[in-house]
Amino acid sequence: MRPLTRAEAGPLPVLYQDDALIVVNKPSALSAHRGWSDEGGDYVLTRVRDFLGQHVYLVHRLDRATSGAIVLVRHSELVEPLQRAFQDGRVDKRYLALARGAMPEHTLVDYAIPRGEKDKEDRVDARTEFRLLGLHAGRYSLVEAHPTTGRLHQIRRHLKHISRPIIGDTTYGDGKENRLFRERFGLHRLALHASSLTFPHPVSGALVSVHAAVPADLGDPLRAMGFEVS
Repeated sequence: MRPLTRAEAGPLPVLYQDDALIVVNKPSALSAHRGWSDEGGDYVLTRVRDFLGQHVYLVHRLDRATSGAIVLVRHSELVEPLQRAFQDGRVDKRYLALARGAMPEHTLVDYAIPRGEKDKEDRVDARTEFRLLGLHAGRYSLVEAHPTTGRLHQIRRHLKHISRPIIGDTTYGDGKENRLFRERFGLHRLALHASSLTFPHPVSGALVSVHAAVPADLGDPLRAMGFEVS
């Protein structure tokens, strides 16, 4: 079976919506917006636009291979207030990740990473806290990742830095382990999911908290390993 390259067609699960914004559960293999590759106009932006029947605007991004909660606003003037909340650390982001190797109960990675993919010398501060949720076979860790900064591929790069790469990561991971999990557990994607977001509403200021259910293409392999996920 070939690795998943495209997300299934159809509306995205809505986690929250009102007159100002909408939060959806993005599947793996769907880009947030148009990038270097042509996906026939199929992106989070276009799916949510078609669902609502109006233009929408991305506040932040998730990697194409990562699933989970992503926020869009209905009016362009609301982008800046929410982006500022992300930049100021007023947004709580939690991810699930499956890593190769045994992790301790708690880990703080404070390691500057490249700002972009091309310039390796231009580094920026980056911090991620990891909490161990469970172990499989004594050598694969399901962790909750809590990034307190928002850098490109931060969680993936931090786990690689401590020699605990994410399973299914074709850029920073281990090809042998990725093949093993495809064959043994049917895992054909990056094992990284944005499971929850808590952020201040851009209009009212009230806290909005959402939980994004783990999709079957990740949840079923994790459950087959003995992990409890929802």
